[in-house]
Amino acid sequence: MTTEVAAELRVLRSAEWDEWYDSLTRAFGWVAESSEERSLWRELTESERSIGAWDDGACVGTAGAFSFRLTVPGGGLVPAAGVTMVGVAPTHRRRGVLRSMMRRQLDDVRAWGEPLAVLTASEPEIYGRFGYGIATRQMTAEVDTHRIRLAVPPETDELRLRLADPAAVDDACEAVYAASVPLRPGMLARLPGWERLPLLDPESERAGASPLQCVVAEDDGEIVGYARYAIKPEWDAAGAKGVVVLRDICAPDPAAYAALWQFLFGIDLTSTVTFRNRPVDDPLLHLASDIRRCRIGIRDSLHVRLVEVGAALESRAYTTRADVVLEVTDSFCPWNEGRWRLTADAKDGAVCRRTGEPADLALSVQELGAAYLGGITLSELAAAGRVRELRQGALREASVAFACDVQPWLPHGF
Repeated sequence: MTTEVAAELRVLRSAEWDEWYDSLTRAFGWVAESSEERSLWRELTESERSIGAWDDGACVGTAGAFSFRLTVPGGGLVPAAGVTMVGVAPTHRRRGVLRSMMRRQLDDVRAWGEPLAVLTASEPEIYGRFGYGIATRQMTAEVDTHRIRLAVPPETDELRLRLADPAAVDDACEAVYAASVPLRPGMLARLPGWERLPLLDPESERAGASPLQCVVAEDDGEIVGYARYAIKPEWDAAGAKGVVVLRDICAPDPAAYAALWQFLFGIDLTSTVTFRNRPVDDPLLHLASDIRRCRIGIRDSLHVRLVEVGAALESRAYTTRADVVLEVTDSFCPWNEGRWRLTADAKDGAVCRRTGEPADLALSVQELGAAYLGGITLSELAAAGRVRELRQGALREASVAFACDVQPWLPHGF
């Protein structure tokens, strides 16, 4: 039987970063990172928004929070604390360290005036008890490019494709990425320094693949799309069967997007394109002639936590008019407990205020987090018994209003 430990929680001091980060990597198995990657995370860490748990002078717990702006339904950007680098020393597991850090962190996020906290989880079941709901999913695939044809728009052939040094075209690629941010909930507006993350390419992590490569699509000399990838050569008795390892692809224009996929499908000496993170409604699903040969997989991605229910629900747009009273339970952040009346209109926006009126729906803050970006519907949560309808018709009204016409998606981890 273990007992809680009275660890000292304090804001991270810059001089303590190496010990703090070593404690984190130890908690995740002590897998060595490249010096390039470690240096980048050091520069991106916001020490004043990070905390450490210390016991007898040793760091036994870590947690950070990046300053993010997250796209929400309607295209607006909302401040969100990007919870990151959470770890507890093996000697201090199940002793209250994680809970104390989560408590301190959410109190801090509230004090900073940020209505949302978001994270990606190493183990999805951990964070539900702190009010986080799984709000986005990501698609993985192994695409058999020898057996699949692409049906591309006619304008595709009008675009010029060229290979480029990934670093040399980074500014133009970042402009393309920035143009795509308002188009899909779950996207992150990249702050200075974050543009270096997609370019990380340590040789130790290539697993036999080539250095990072880049192809850009141009229209009248302007870069309108890009794909970053690597080639992993493979051979058998029948010949070449190399793999294109897609790292990143972005093109808001449908013709440019299709042209990039056409290029990836046609790379010599390869027969497969693999990727680990695309939206679950990616256009590739409608370009490909045989979805079965794409070996699609789905997994959780961004977990969302409403830190301030009223402010968070007022910050996003809704697809239809809604007037619903939500009975919210939130034992970890009790200031959210109670009834909230949400009145929303696709044209005039939303107002969410406390009320004493009878509740129409009953749910926890975890379900609100899951439904917040519009990809998980309140109706499907109700079917699982996680949302209760107290007024007939309220579930459909709210579920339709919360939904979004595109699936939310987190483009990269943090």
